[in-house]
Amino acid sequence: MALKKKFIDVELPIIGDTISVLGEPELLNKRTIKLDLSRKLKGRGLEVTFVILNKDKKLTGYPKDLILMRSYVQRMMRPRVNYVEDSIAISCKDISARIKPFLITRKKVSRAIRNSLRKTVREFLVEYAKGKTYMELAQEVIFGNTQKEMYPKLKKIYPLSLCEIRILETKEIEKADLTISEKKEEVKEVASQEVLTQAEEIEQAAAAKVVEVVEDQAAEIEKDKEASAKEEATKESPKKSKVKKKKEE
Repeated sequence: MALKKKFIDVELPIIGDTISVLGEPELLNKRTIKLDLSRKLKGRGLEVTFVILNKDKKLTGYPKDLILMRSYVQRMMRPRVNYVEDSIAISCKDISARIKPFLITRKKVSRAIRNSLRKTVREFLVEYAKGKTYMELAQEVIFGNTQKEMYPKLKKIYPLSLCEIRILETKEIEKADLTISEKKEEVKEVASQEVLTQAEEIEQAAAAKVVEVVEDQAAEIEKDKEASAKEEATKESPKKSKVKKKKEE
C-alpha cells in the first residue's frame, strides 16, 4: 500500500527560512527545489536552486546554484552602454565552483577598458574565493556583500551602473562544508544597533529643533512686545506734548 504524501518542513539555513515540501523524507533526499528570492532581496531578481539532503532524519536545503534572472538583467540594461561578463573557475576552501560576473558600464567604452574590467574582476574573485568555503561565498553573493567589495575596485577603472554576480554554481555540493556561519546574525545585530543609534540621533536632533523653535518664538514675542511698546510710546508722546502746550497757554 502506497504511503500518503504529506508536507514536510525543509530548513534553508543560508537564508534563515523554512519551506514546506510535499513528499516523503526518503524520496526527497537529493531532490532539488527552485526559489525566487526577489521579494526577500527587495526586488533583486535572484533564483536559487537548493539541493535537499536528509541528515539524521532532518531535511535541509543547500544552494547548488544561484542565477540572476534574465528579466532583471534586461530591466537593468540601457541604450548606449556596454556590458562585461566572464566565466571564472574558482577554488574555495572546500570545493571548486564556477562564477560568472556581470557588469554594465554607464556609457559605451573601448575594448581596452572592458578587458581591464574583466581582468580585475577575475583576479579579485579568484583571490576572494580562496579564503572562503562555498557556503560562505554563496551567502555573501546572495546578500550582495561580494558585489559591494568588488565595486570600489572596478569604479577606479570606469564607473558602473550595475555590478553583479550572474551565476554561481557547483557540482560538488555534497562534498562541501555545509556549516553556515553566524555572520548573518551578527550583521543583523550590528544593523539593529546602528538603527537604534540613528533613531536616538534623530530624536535628539528633533528635540534640539523644538528647543530652537521655542526660543525663536519667545524672541519674536519679546520683539513684538518691544515694537508695540514703542508704537504706544510714539502715540502717547504727541498727546502729552499737546497737553503741555495747553497747560502753558
